[in-house]
Amino acid sequence: MPAPRDLDPSSSPRALLGAELRHAREKAGLSQEALGSPVFVSSSFIGQLEAGIRRMHLEYARQFDKILGTDGFFTRNCVAAAKSKYPDHFAEAAEAEAVATTIREYAPLLIPGLLQTEGYARAVFRAYRPTAPEEYIDDLVAARLARAQLLADPTRPMLWAVVDEAVLRRRVGGPAVMAEALTHLAALGESHRIILQVLPFGAGAHTALEGSLKLMAFDDAPPLAYLQGLGTGRLQDDPPAVGQYELAFELLCATALSPRQSLALIGSLAEDYTHEDEP
Repeated sequence: MPAPRDLDPSSSPRALLGAELRHAREKAGLSQEALGSPVFVSSSFIGQLEAGIRRMHLEYARQFDKILGTDGFFTRNCVAAAKSKYPDHFAEAAEAEAVATTIREYAPLLIPGLLQTEGYARAVFRAYRPTAPEEYIDDLVAARLARAQLLADPTRPMLWAVVDEAVLRRRVGGPAVMAEALTHLAALGESHRIILQVLPFGAGAHTALEGSLKLMAFDDAPPLAYLQGLGTGRLQDDPPAVGQYELAFELLCATALSPRQSLALIGSLAEDYTHEDEP
């Protein structure tokens, strides 16, 4: 693993806790594995905490204070680091996504959040919360669009998305919304900001039939996999498990249409939706 970078403690509460955890651990003469063992977490997890990628939960903070003799520092400060504008099941993944150097994602049902337009995101959230006040939906949409600002940087993170053909054909929000959403997808692919592939129905059975998958890589911490279900999500840092998910994604890429073929299909469907919406 590369040498850990120096975090700017002022950049976020997680960065502060990560920098302090590394300092306290090294001062105590402990390896990441030695610190993680009594807390029943892996050395990879400790590395991700120190890199400001993973959130420090209160139960871990209390044990770190005890092991490292830090007089309650981590216990007092982890509450601020846990605050997030995202749902609990997704908050850690969103925080990790923000500092990832590479994101690879398979989306079986919806356009990935980082690639959604405002109209598409609004239709998705309204479907999730059919009785919610409009202000609540506005906040959810704003948070999603804020996430997408990651792509304002022309090179980082590198984003590689494989979307199922069902994503393109599910009419989220109606023809006009779909036309805009697919045009946006095609523009990102044609500008070479992202790598985009479509997994066609004709591919049949494949390695990720059971659900979505997001893989994130970092400069100075082990990679993570994020698995999401209905109202739930889980980060996986176990190296053998992450390796299996990486292989699954590689097999998906091999089965999917090429980027050029994928953009042609997306553009064609965007045209179909455009014409369908015309009088």
